[in-house]
Amino acid sequence: MGIRDDVNLLGRTLGQVLKEQEGEGFYNLVEQVRALVRRARSGEGSAELQTLIADLKVGDAENLVRAFTWYFQLVNLAEEYERVRALSERKGVRSQSLEQALTDLKELGLSAEQTEALIERVDLGLTFTAHPTEMRRRTVRNHLVEVAETIPDLGDSDSAEEATARVAAHIEAMWATPELRRLKPTVQDEVKGGLSYLPTIAQALPRLQRDLERAFVHVYGQRSDAKLPLSFSSWMGGDRDGNPFVTPEATRETLSLHRERARELLLTHIRQAYTDLSQADHLQDEGGEEPYRQTLRDLHDAVRGGEPVELLPTLEALDARLRQDGQARSADQLLTPLLTVARTFGQHLVSLDVREHSQLTGAAVAELLKEAGVSENYTGLPEHTKLEVLAAELRSRRPLWPANCPFPDELERTIGPIREVQQAVALVGPRAFGRYIISMSESVSDILEPLLLAREVGFRILPVPLFETLGDLERAPSVMWELLSLPEYRAVLAGDVQEIMLGYSDSNKDAGFLAANWALHEAQRKVSAVCEQAGVPWRFFHGRGTSIGRGGGPASRAILGQPAGTIDAGLRITEQGEALSDKYSHPILAHRNLEQALYGLLLSAARPKADLPATWTDALTRASKISAQTYRDLVEDAHFLPFFEAVTPIHEISRLNIASRPVRRPGAPTLSNLRAIPWVMSWTQNRANLPGWYGLPEAIEAVGPELAREMYQQWPFFRSMLDNAQMALAKSDPLIFEDYLSLGGAGSELAERLQTAYTKAVQQVESVVGGELLHNEPRLKESIGLRNPYIDPIHRIQVELLRRSRAEEGGLDTYERPLLLSVQGIAAGVRNTG
Repeated sequence: MGIRDDVNLLGRTLGQVLKEQEGEGFYNLVEQVRALVRRARSGEGSAELQTLIADLKVGDAENLVRAFTWYFQLVNLAEEYERVRALSERKGVRSQSLEQALTDLKELGLSAEQTEALIERVDLGLTFTAHPTEMRRRTVRNHLVEVAETIPDLGDSDSAEEATARVAAHIEAMWATPELRRLKPTVQDEVKGGLSYLPTIAQALPRLQRDLERAFVHVYGQRSDAKLPLSFSSWMGGDRDGNPFVTPEATRETLSLHRERARELLLTHIRQAYTDLSQADHLQDEGGEEPYRQTLRDLHDAVRGGEPVELLPTLEALDARLRQDGQARSADQLLTPLLTVARTFGQHLVSLDVREHSQLTGAAVAELLKEAGVSENYTGLPEHTKLEVLAAELRSRRPLWPANCPFPDELERTIGPIREVQQAVALVGPRAFGRYIISMSESVSDILEPLLLAREVGFRILPVPLFETLGDLERAPSVMWELLSLPEYRAVLAGDVQEIMLGYSDSNKDAGFLAANWALHEAQRKVSAVCEQAGVPWRFFHGRGTSIGRGGGPASRAILGQPAGTIDAGLRITEQGEALSDKYSHPILAHRNLEQALYGLLLSAARPKADLPATWTDALTRASKISAQTYRDLVEDAHFLPFFEAVTPIHEISRLNIASRPVRRPGAPTLSNLRAIPWVMSWTQNRANLPGWYGLPEAIEAVGPELAREMYQQWPFFRSMLDNAQMALAKSDPLIFEDYLSLGGAGSELAERLQTAYTKAVQQVESVVGGELLHNEPRLKESIGLRNPYIDPIHRIQVELLRRSRAEEGGLDTYERPLLLSVQGIAAGVRNTG
């Protein structure tokens, strides 16, 4: 069976369940809407469809949304299995595999020793975050997992009947299960949801490690002890920026859960290794002792009892002993899974970062300095005076708050999380804590302030500035130069890696797609030069979302598009929302995504620094300014905010129980304090996808078609950027967007501006890439084509429900449930929502 057979069978099963649960009449309504949507796509029957939807009762509208949403959920599973099937059947050396990476490195002239040194130098840090693009309840996801695991049996003649019955049972159960959360998820709900993918990743890691070892033998003809340059971190339970629910207590509970899950993971793999490593001391003696098992038994008991454990030294000694005893195959195949999991997850599971807004860290430091009599009004000081005060305090070891005197509540909220990670580090080691991220870093003082907070509890942290807006990105090189010039800061950093985080979300919302991408490119290139000149190893941390407007797109493409010579100690990337399910729901998918990301990292890190042609950089600098101005002319238009609120479901999204974090930062509602995720999500709901392409046609015109084609063919960064724009444009739909314009924007100057800009963007991009949108990604193009006709009903029903809820007093209360179901359904159909 192929994907179309799987989709047809799953669709028929859903139809059968709908007949049984809702009756023949509702099933016929679903089929009628499906037929009318197909006709409307071809230019016929649109009025009949509109009339039918306008006359729907609320209950029927809700059930129609649910029916088409479940169709998409099942299509997603079929597509996922098709990817698993294709990967399983692929023979030979895969593109973007670890063996391909080593082959390419050898062709670049790297010896085995140089490649080993490169792998030892870099690290790919994947950081799970709890952004609200994964809206399905865990209960629903569990049903979907069961269906996914049954799909392979649908094509087996011996088991097809039983498999179909099992799929039907889960679809029946799902149909009767509420999709929407009754309450907002807690921080712990988000933590548990994100961590649920780690056991699957743990299954993929040993194979990746063996891939790396075999690749060295195949490519270089020698064995290597190189370890996977891969680590995992999390923001869930530590990301306090704008989230009042991430309290010190929530951070403590998160760290406790990390230890509990790490223990479960380790015990599972220790037990498996114990089962497998049954060799006796004297193989000829039936009564010989089983020394490997004894070591594993002692380790198991210590881990289970929560005792301090020399985990890696014990396992590495066992590995060496196996090899010394002539049991190398057992070491490679039977111990490697445990050893790899122990190296990667240890007793900490993931390293928890703490993130806080610079205003709050500054306010906390001001309170400390006032209490100590150092400064009555620290926040009002000019930057140079702030730096003098901070430098003097960093040279001193005295605490600023009286010993044994509790902090007031607000100060405790800021300092408390640092104390919690300090205690976790004492229990399971330094990897329990990652870094301290400072959101909206604008100055050197913003980066130094958390050091004083940490000193109050006697703990060393390494601060990571997060440069987010266009202005922050432009200032980043000078801020980093001044920071790394301070002896007081260098004493704290010592020989560690300096991390610098670059944010896609707010820079895109601030300046638009192309200007944000170019600002990120230039900030990375210039900051890396600053670090190199200062003699400091560095690592960039990219805050990418799943949507194109927030830096989304294939990870390997994004990594390969990094400026040459800027990858030093590796790269960190956020993984969030439905990306976790898309990438890590199956061990084979996890393996493929991780090997592609590692391929991109190794090749990017090996690329020497190279000066780009001035014609390219000058053209993009000029185009960036024009693109940013075009974008700002749109969003700063006096009529834009009302237009945005009319033609998107932003108000309805704000009521959706999809995350613990509010959709806005504190303050009166404005575009500037709206968070980037709901901003992007709103534009994917109406299929305009504005954050993923607006301002691009003006930029391409400024570059010129011939030069743009040259840059696309020869410059990985430009190619990656335009390929992502292709995806955003291909997932846009002018026909659907026109429906949303009927809610209040039809015929307006802003509507015409957007529609004209979209048409121009498609023409310009197709001219540069040399074909129709996504002509070089046929599988994605086919997927979008298959989905579009079936997502139409949910869009059209959502528009009708928005119209009713906004026209009636208290309408949002009446229509909230079906509206929120429609938001979820569209997200399932479109994907890449945030």
